[in-house]
Order: sequence, then structure tokens, then C-alpha cells
Amino acid sequence: MNSSYVNMGVGALLATLFVLKSVSLASGFIFHSETPEKPGFAIVATEEPAAGEKAAAAKPETPIAQLLQKADAKVGETIFKKCQACHSGEKGGPNKVGPDLWGIIDRPVGEHEGFAYSSGMKDFSKGGSEKWTYDHLYHFLAAPKKFVAGTAMGFAGLPKEEDRANVIAYLRTLADTPEPLPDPNAPAATN
Repeated sequence: MNSSYVNMGVGALLATLFVLKSVSLASGFIFHSETPEKPGFAIVATEEPAAGEKAAAAKPETPIAQLLQKADAKVGETIFKKCQACHSGEKGGPNKVGPDLWGIIDRPVGEHEGFAYSSGMKDFSKGGSEKWTYDHLYHFLAAPKKFVAGTAMGFAGLPKEEDRANVIAYLRTLADTPEPLPDPNAPAATN
């Protein structure tokens, strides 16, 4: 290849870059705007929930013990597919972004071997004395960051209580011996 062609190509490239940079600088001067010292208007609006949302917000939460009586583990298995991006559910399964969930029911919080828990989860575990009860799982799955402040779990949660109950019913099956269901007539646990 002739060196004059190489020189012309390099020159054309440099000329193009020079023109683009010049246009960029010129447009920056032409269309420059000052940032105001204070905003002109502060728009403050509070959203009123719709009539149906008000009723839903006022509806008391059904205790997990009662929901588990009608929960469907097969439906929970389908919902659990969302969780499999970060968790495995196999006996001896690998830790992923989150710990393996085999045997999660009644397992000490923050104690799964080989997984590095967040400081929020370690604080919540109270040195491993807290366990993943049905009630803890129910509230954690509703809003993980609200239930355990400082958790690294990025999942937004399952707002429908039936979905949470179905997932918990499925998680219950992920054990050699599933934990007994809580008594639906017992008083609800408080957090």
C-alpha cells in the first residue's frame, strides 16, 4: 500500500475529529445556559390513593398461619422462578447472589455456610438466635428492605399475601423433613 494513501487517510481522520470538536465547542458557547440560583417554583403534590387502594390499605393483614392452610406449593414453585436468578433451592445447592434456600424454614437467619451476609442481615439475626419462621419469611417477602434494614437483597417484594403464602408453602417443601405448619388458631405473631 502506498504511504501517501495512508497519510491521506490519517489526515482525513484528523480533519474530521478537528471539525467535530470545533462544532462541539462552538455549540457549547452558543447554547450555554446559566443554572439559576434558586428554582422558580417548587411543585409539591401528594397523591391521594384511589378508592379501591384506600380499602386495600385499610384491610388488615391475614396471619400467615391461616394463609398457609390454603396455600398451593405448586403455585409457589412457579412464583419462585423469579427467585432463582439469585437463589438455588437444591439440597447442597450453590450460593448465588443470595444463599441456597434448601431447609430455610426454621434455619438461623444469616447462618448459611459459605455465604457472606450483609451487616443488616447480621444485625437482624442477633448472632444467629433469630430463625426464619413462617412469620419472618412472610414479612420479609412482602418488603425485604423494610423488614430487614440494611439487607443487600434487591428484590422489591411480593405485595399479594396469597403469593407470599404460596412461595412459603413451596419453600417448606425444600427440606428433607418439612417443618410443621403453624396453628391457624394461634394468636398472630407481632413484629
